[in-house]
Amino acid sequence: MKKRSAISREFTFQVFALVIAAIVVHAMYLTLVRPKAEAFLDAQRIALAADPGSVADRSFFVVIRDFEQEACFILMLWAFAIMAYKGLAVIRARGMLDDDLIPLSEGMKILPEDSRTLQRQLEAMPPARRAGLLPRAMLAALHRFDSARNIQDVSDAARTICEAEGERLESELSLIRYIAWAIPSVGFIGTVRGIGDALGRAHEAVEGDISGVTESLGVAFNSTFIALIISIVLMFVVHQLQLAQERWVLDAETYCEEKLIRRLHTG
Repeated sequence: MKKRSAISREFTFQVFALVIAAIVVHAMYLTLVRPKAEAFLDAQRIALAADPGSVADRSFFVVIRDFEQEACFILMLWAFAIMAYKGLAVIRARGMLDDDLIPLSEGMKILPEDSRTLQRQLEAMPPARRAGLLPRAMLAALHRFDSARNIQDVSDAARTICEAEGERLESELSLIRYIAWAIPSVGFIGTVRGIGDALGRAHEAVEGDISGVTESLGVAFNSTFIALIISIVLMFVVHQLQLAQERWVLDAETYCEEKLIRRLHTG
C-alpha cells in the first residue's frame, strides 16, 4: 500500500508537471515568441521589398516559433521536472548515510541473539523513513542473520535488496528516455511538414517567387535544429541523474557492509 501510494504521488506529480509545462510554454509563445517572430518577418519583408539585394538576418524567435518547437520545449520542461523530482528523492535518501541507524560502540560485535533487538529498533522508525533503502537492506540482513547465522548469506541478502533498488531506479527512467526519444521525432515531424509545404508551393518558385518555398524550408530545418539541441542537453542531464542514482545504491551497499556486516559474529 505504501509503495502504491508513492507511485500514485509520483504519477500525480508527472501529470501536473506536464499540464503546467504546457500552460507556461504556450503562454510564452502567445505573448512573446510568435508576436516577436511575426514582427521580425514583417520588417524583413519590407526591407526586401525596398532593397531586393539586402541580406536577411536570422532571429531566435523565428527559429523557435513553430508548433513543433513549442512541443519540444513542453516535453523538455516536463522531463526536467520529473528529473528534479527524482534527484531530490536521491538527495533526501543520501541523508541517511550520515545517520547511525544501528548505534553501537566501537569494536562491539553483533551476535545472532542480538539481531531481533536491532530489528525492533529499525522497525520502530517512522514508516516513511523505514521504507528507505538502507533500513530495508539492514532489516533483510538482520532477518537472514537471525535465521541462517551465516555472514555470507547476510551479505547476499543486503546486496540483493540494493541491486533490486538499482533496477527499480533504472526502470523508472524509462519515461524520461522516452521523452528524450520523442523530442527528435517531433523535430522530424516539423521537417516533413516543412518539406511538404515547400513542395506544395513549388509552382510559386517556378513563377519567380521563392519566398514561400524558403519559408517552408526554414520550418523544416529549424524544427530539427531545435529538437536536436534540446535532445543533447536532456540526455546529458539524464546521464547525470543516472550516475547519481548508481552512486547512491553503491554507497548504500558500502554502508551496510561497514556499519553492519563487518560487525557480525557467529559466536
